[in-house]
Amino acid sequence: MSRLFRSNEALVAVTIVLLSLIIGLNNPTFFSVGNLFDLLRSSIVMGIFAMGVLIVIVSGGIDVSFTAIAVFALYSTTRILKEAMPEAPIWIGFLIAAAIGLGLGMINGFFIARFRLPTLIVTLGTLSMFHGFLLFAIGNQIIRDVPPAMDAFARSALVRIPLERGVANLHPAILITIGVILVVWLLLKYTMLGRGIYALGGAREAAERAGFNVPRIQYFIYGFVGLLSGIAGMTFGSMARQANPQDIVGLELNVIAAVVLGGAQLTGGRGTVIGTILGVMLVVIANNSLVLVGVPTVWQRVVIGLIILVGTGLPALQARRASKRSVRLAEA
Repeated sequence: MSRLFRSNEALVAVTIVLLSLIIGLNNPTFFSVGNLFDLLRSSIVMGIFAMGVLIVIVSGGIDVSFTAIAVFALYSTTRILKEAMPEAPIWIGFLIAAAIGLGLGMINGFFIARFRLPTLIVTLGTLSMFHGFLLFAIGNQIIRDVPPAMDAFARSALVRIPLERGVANLHPAILITIGVILVVWLLLKYTMLGRGIYALGGAREAAERAGFNVPRIQYFIYGFVGLLSGIAGMTFGSMARQANPQDIVGLELNVIAAVVLGGAQLTGGRGTVIGTILGVMLVVIANNSLVLVGVPTVWQRVVIGLIILVGTGLPALQARRASKRSVRLAEA
């Protein structure tokens, strides 16, 4: 039992339970079906982003360009659908957005794998480059008259539950997030590529000596993150029924914080899908539900920052104590 509570996933799970109880006891609306569906809706796009960021962090890298890729893919796809194929089904839009995201992600992969440039520097540069090119060359106007397929997707519901006031809808885009989670879990747990990603995060030289093709793995990582970002951008825009070039960009730190809260180490080599899901849940609850207990919006970022500091600080302290304990045992 003590070993269980030393795990980062258990600490985050306990934090989620305690935070939920505090909010729910102060405002029972938190435990309503409508609020549950709202929390799930808020976790859809962040969950897709988080799966991509998890892979990057496990590999020992940092990617902050995924939001720019997402909004670029969303805006470009919406323009393409409106002007070239207005009656196309929604899955065509997702395919186009995924292809655009894959192409932009491969640009990151090229600079990182080919020239061995620091991942943070490369993705900071492409964040500005992709977003700047979008605003300059494609447009800065909000597209509110989206194609019919996007509008229909926004209005659809996987589950509808009548309430005393209105109806609680669970959006079918949650299935996209679940599908992405399953793919990433299978990739990291059961494939040689997943082992290579963990090995790369542990030590690049050791991964190369073990026979892993590191540049090819890096191309895959950043291409895959770009693909997921395109899907996340299209999901966001379809649910919002608009394409705004200023949307999404700025969510990078929340997503990275969720992944780190879930136990992924920024130094690489460690991170789990379950922990990332828990981290996303914690950040979404903190972002969306603190208002129910009277926390002003301006203070919510402070509370979230404290949660992040505590959530990442405790595992670090535990790791340091474990290291000192092992040193003492070795000396004895």
